[in-house]
Amino acid sequence: MMKLYLRAIAVLALLLVTACHRDLDPVAFHADGRPQKLSDWHVVEVRDGKLVLNQGVVPYDLNTPLFTDYAHKLRTIWMPKGTSAKYDPTDTFDFPVGTIISKTFYYPRAASGKFTDVVRTYDSSHDFAGEGLNLANVHLIETRILVRRESGWAAIPYVWKDDQSDAELARTGAVIPLRLVDDGDAAEDFNYVVPDESQCASCHAQDWVTRKIHPIGPKARHLNRSYAYAGGEDNELVHLMKVGYLTGAPAPAQAPRNANWMDSRESLDARARAYLDINCGHCHNPKGAANTTALTLDVSAPEDRHLGICKPPVAAGRGTGDHLFDIVPGAPDDSILPYRMESTDPGTMMPELGRSTAHREGVALIKSWIAAQSGGCVAVH
Repeated sequence: MMKLYLRAIAVLALLLVTACHRDLDPVAFHADGRPQKLSDWHVVEVRDGKLVLNQGVVPYDLNTPLFTDYAHKLRTIWMPKGTSAKYDPTDTFDFPVGTIISKTFYYPRAASGKFTDVVRTYDSSHDFAGEGLNLANVHLIETRILVRRESGWAAIPYVWKDDQSDAELARTGAVIPLRLVDDGDAAEDFNYVVPDESQCASCHAQDWVTRKIHPIGPKARHLNRSYAYAGGEDNELVHLMKVGYLTGAPAPAQAPRNANWMDSRESLDARARAYLDINCGHCHNPKGAANTTALTLDVSAPEDRHLGICKPPVAAGRGTGDHLFDIVPGAPDDSILPYRMESTDPGTMMPELGRSTAHREGVALIKSWIAAQSGGCVAVH
């Protein structure tokens, strides 16, 4: 009886999955050009009040995500049948031509019911409908496509229509007025800025000499974590190997892993370094767009002047706030790094793209990390 019961459950699950995909065309890889609608890719589409994932589209998340004005994000990856990415312990995986990575930015809807009111929260428990999104609970803002073509990666932004039926090509970006509302009903008006194509490329260019762009998130240290897939909880690296999207990955215990910046069970140092790595390291590295600053904020940086400790600014201009060093151990209020993170002035703020609001909890983490450091800096006149 138990075997028959389990078989019936398996058949029911298969029927449900099949039903979800029955009216979706197969995922479409566009080898060139920029389709006018997100639905032209058939990666994620709106069906029956839900944003659903097409067959073969695998969701994933990061141990510590990039901050974007408190937006929640649904990340997916798809590859042509019979292809897979090659594992790399430190850099972005080597993805095959035809790979499509999507990232949908959205917010939980506010109780006010106003379309422009969105919730500032880390709770995503009401967001999901299976592996997709429940549109009764969330407000879709934009979806960014990264597609691997013969010539390299291309970044293509799409902005969701007000009726949430589809997203349209936005090569020049967009500015969307929104209001963040928190649990105490405190509100903050801000402009959500969708980057244009050139801005997308500036953040995704890992090597500032070649200017070739690459995905930021799909690296071993970011993906070495569990995810609640439709078929159950699994490690993301393991799952990608199982579905044939990744080759050469070691067991999770042997792979690098960044901390979850919000997990207080992990060390303060590990959480702060993970936060700086994902939010700043794609530019602040020896080959990145900010390599002339001599400030390295990815995980490779030793804890010395490379990381900003007692390092005078090189090219910050008025962004220093009259502070003398990027990081002053034990003195976060005297340090340039949290000062620029806390600012929303376009001439001062860091990162300079991708946000219009200050990440209060992220700033608090970095300030706590600096406050816990010992030593001091001596100004040289």
